[in-house]
Formats: sequence, structure tokens, C-alpha cells
Amino acid sequence: MTVYGETLPPADDRPTVKVTAVSWPHDEPEPAAATAPGGGPGPRSRRLRILLAAGVTTAVLGTVAGVGAYAYAGDVPRGTSVLGTELGGRSRTDAVRDLRTELDRAGTLSTPLRMTVGERTVELKPADVGLTVDVEATVDAAARAQAHPVSRLVGSRTVAPVVTVDAARLDAALRKAAGDQTREWTVPAIIFTGTTPKPVRPKPGLALDPQRSAQAVRDGWLSGQPVAIPLVETLPATTDEEVSRLVTELARPAVAAPVTLRTPKGTVTIPPTAIARSLRFTADDRGKLTPRIDVKRLRSALGDKLAAIEVEPRDARMTVTGGRPTPVDGRPGQQLDPTALGHDLLAVLPRADDRTVTGQLKETQPEVTTAKLAGLGIKERVSRFTTRFTGGLSSPRSQNIVQVAKEVDGTVVLPGETFSLNGHTGERGYDQGYQDAPVILDGKLVPGVGGGVSQFTTTLFNATYYAGLEDVEHKPHSYWFSRYPAVIESTIFWPNLDFKFRNNTPYGVLIDTSYTAGSVTVSIWSTKIYDSVKTEYGPRRDITSPKTIHLEAGPSCISSNGIDGFTQDAFRIIKKDGKVLKREKFTWRYLAEPRYVCGPAGG
Repeated sequence: MTVYGETLPPADDRPTVKVTAVSWPHDEPEPAAATAPGGGPGPRSRRLRILLAAGVTTAVLGTVAGVGAYAYAGDVPRGTSVLGTELGGRSRTDAVRDLRTELDRAGTLSTPLRMTVGERTVELKPADVGLTVDVEATVDAAARAQAHPVSRLVGSRTVAPVVTVDAARLDAALRKAAGDQTREWTVPAIIFTGTTPKPVRPKPGLALDPQRSAQAVRDGWLSGQPVAIPLVETLPATTDEEVSRLVTELARPAVAAPVTLRTPKGTVTIPPTAIARSLRFTADDRGKLTPRIDVKRLRSALGDKLAAIEVEPRDARMTVTGGRPTPVDGRPGQQLDPTALGHDLLAVLPRADDRTVTGQLKETQPEVTTAKLAGLGIKERVSRFTTRFTGGLSSPRSQNIVQVAKEVDGTVVLPGETFSLNGHTGERGYDQGYQDAPVILDGKLVPGVGGGVSQFTTTLFNATYYAGLEDVEHKPHSYWFSRYPAVIESTIFWPNLDFKFRNNTPYGVLIDTSYTAGSVTVSIWSTKIYDSVKTEYGPRRDITSPKTIHLEAGPSCISSNGIDGFTQDAFRIIKKDGKVLKREKFTWRYLAEPRYVCGPAGG
């Protein structure tokens, strides 16, 4: 017989429990009065059983209700601990407070992080890599821990702490610790030596994986043991077999024979040498090697062959007329469609025959238009600088100064762009109109093509300097020449020494050059944004005297009087709105230029 407890009033939140009725032992005979007619239990016996069952039910209900309230007290299940701290039965707020207190007491959060990276061991402070225990998240995890009611009474469970780390800072520290144990993969490539393709075979690298490193640290920091940081082998996406296939199926056949280019204006033969210069195999960040045709390189390799077919667009330019900068229209050109030409040429290169492509001419607009120039704010002269020379315009040195000034005149530098003098003129040789004139080489004056270009470089440098433009690259002369301002000057030499400045203003910059029989001037036109740009000099120091050196007399010997050496500081002071906006220091050490004498001592 089963008895069910009664449903309790709503105000009583104790659970209703199903129990089994208790029976008297069967080995004791009941009194005769308790036996009902027909052999069944009498009314008294049934009443005793029911009363006893009811009493047991009430007792069990009361016990379960009390135990349930105990087991489910607090947000965190009883028996739950984190890092040895009992949090069971606590509210979230109390659990956060108690766990944080215990972590601080035990010094857990300052426990050094010991790691092995390959064959090296490193120890870091947790704060240096953002390593900590997220106490709130840990308590939330503990509160979500699943626990059966009985387990809440007599069981126990441990919840792992939620550990966080700054993966980027950790990776930076690990890279420093790993040192030369890591290595970049060898990027696959195919390069041409003449018309011979040379494969560069891919090789695996060994690197840290920031995410794996962070996970290893999160898992192992509080274990008491050094954390092993894995070094992962990395492989380029293009395999050695794929490189060999590209050489066999594309690179070698590509330069085995010329390609015929047909256009509406005539036919051009593309020789294997031009193909080799323009066929590029480029690897992306994954090391995937992809062939392509560099049409700019192809045009350069073909040279004059395209001159009768293509018309190069001409950019609009600025000229100063009547003291005002004025835009001059450019013109569109007609050139082969580079995208179509590259695609079609690449398609025929693997073939042994039928190596013909058809090029389509399309109108090409200039990159710089008059409308674009008009919106650049080039409206006033911002700075001007002049240097003087001797010998008149007939001397080779003066001719070189005039030549480079003409090449740079009218150049517009867009906002954010960097101007390179070497990049603008290219190599300055005889074919470009330059002549032999004295240059400084290995500490002495010798004849050299393009001598005198350094004077223009210094003039341009000063013009951009006093315009407040950003100095990117320059190098003063080894010796000081009185025709130049000390420190604030620059030499140039192809291709190793360059002069570069960046247009760090929101306006366009126009370089305007002019010259006379004894001077060269560079003006910078733009929109003026500074009140003034001036130079303050510190005193000369560490002064050294020149020594006398006798050279073998001859046409290559150039004598000189010698110049003292010294060190000096120059400060560029830029003011705006009546206040010093920038104070930039330039320092240079000039060597003492020897007194060169052509001929033996006493001669």
C-alpha cells in the first residue's frame, strides 16, 4: 500500500515527497478484536497503519524541506571550490570578495610565469603580459556548476579558474625569448638570370603561434610547473613540387621563343629577354606563388618598340606666371590595355607554337588633371632659397646644376607623398645631359659625372626645410663649404645617397626652380600654415685643423686649401599662432678637409 503526502498550502514551499507506508512486523499475531470478519484487518489495525504512515510522511517532508533549503542556499553549489578556496553556499558578491581576498593573500596573481621555449627557459611577471585570473568570470562558472541535490549535501567539485592573458604582449615577449630558435620559411620563387629560370625552393619555418601560446599559458600558469610553449613548423602554401612544375610548364617554355604582339597600329615582336624581365612569380603572405606579367616592366624592356604604337598620357602641371601658380592642361594618351595584355600574354607563354596575342589600344587619362591641381591649395609662395656658384653658365658644373633644376621644375608633390630626388631624376649620366665636374669621392675632390648636383640638392633641401616640410632623408657633406649653411645642407650620389622629403601638409606642394649665370633658386608654393621657420645655431665645438697631403700631379688631381673640421647643432624653430610648435635638432660632424697639394713636397 502506498500513501501520498497531502498538497501543502501555497505559502509553504517545502516539496511534496512520495513515501512508502510502514507495516507492522508479521511475526506478531494481532489481537482478535483487531481482526475483522472475513479475515482482514480490523478497523483499529488499519487506523494504526494510516496514523503511522501519516506520521512518517510528515517527518520525511519536514526533513527534506530543511535539507533542500540548506543544499540550495547561496548562488554557488555547496562543495564547490576554486584554487582551494571554498565558495559553496555563497552569493556571487561574497564569492567574488572571498576569492579575490584569498588570491591576494596567497600572492597567486603575482606568481611568476615560468616557460620553456624550445631549449630556453624564461620567467615573466604576469602583469607584463596581462596575465590574471578573471574573478567575476570564475565565480560565474562556479555558480553554473551542475550538482545533484544529494551531491550538494555530501559531494564536492573543483572549478578551474578563468585565466586571461594579452596574447599580443605575450607573443612579443616570447619572440624575444625564443631568439634565433625561430626562423622564417624560405619563400618560394622563380627568378631569371638572363633568360634562364632559377627556382628558389621553399623551406619550412619554425614559429610561435600566438593563440596556441596563449592557450598553453592559460592552462598551465597555476599548475606549479613550467609551461611548455610550442614551436610550430610553418610551411609555404606552394610546395617544392609545385615550384618544379611551374619551371617546367611555364618558366622555361615562356622564354623558349618570342611572342608576336599585334595591334591596330602595327606588330611588335616581344623577345625572350623582354619576357624574362616581365614574367614575375610573386608569393603572397601564405607563400602561394602566382605568375603574372608586369606590364610596366614589359614596356621598359621593349623601349622604343612601343613608341610608334602608344602615346603616353601627360599629366597636368603647374607653372608660375606673373607671380601666380597656374595649372597647365595635360593630355590623354593611347596605350595597350595592361590587364588584357597581361592576361593574354600569360596564356600563350606555355605554348611551343601559336605564340601570338592581340593588343587593344585604349585611351589613358593622365593621373594628375588640372581640376585636381586646382583643388590642392597651391596659391602662394611659402619659402625660397638661393645658393651661388662661380664660373658662369658655361662651366660643366654650372651646366649640371641647370640640368637638374630643369628636371625638377614644376614638380607637384601631393599631400602625404614623399619626393625622392634620385627617384625623380633617375641615374644622372652622360646620356641624360650631365657632364664631368669635381665630386667628393673617398674624401677628396675628383672629376665625376654630375658634379654640382649637390649644390642644387642643398638648395632644394633648404627650400623644403624653411617651408616646414618633413625631412625624410639627407646627408650633409663630409667637409663644410662656405657657400652652404652649416649643417643645413645635403649631398647626393647615385644610387646610395638620396635626398627625400615628405609633404606632411593637407595641401599640394609645387617646386619652382630658376637660375642665373651665378645662382640657382628653389621656391616652394603651397598654402602657408606656419607663422615662421627659422634656424638657431649652437656654437662650433671639437674644432680640428686640416693636414697637408701631397698627391701625384696630373689631370685627375684637384688641389684645395683645406677647411677646419667641427661639430655643430642647428635647431629648426617652427612657430604657429605666436607659439613654438616644433623645435627640431640637426647635428653634424664635419671632418677637417685636408690641404691637397698636387706634386711632391718641396716641389
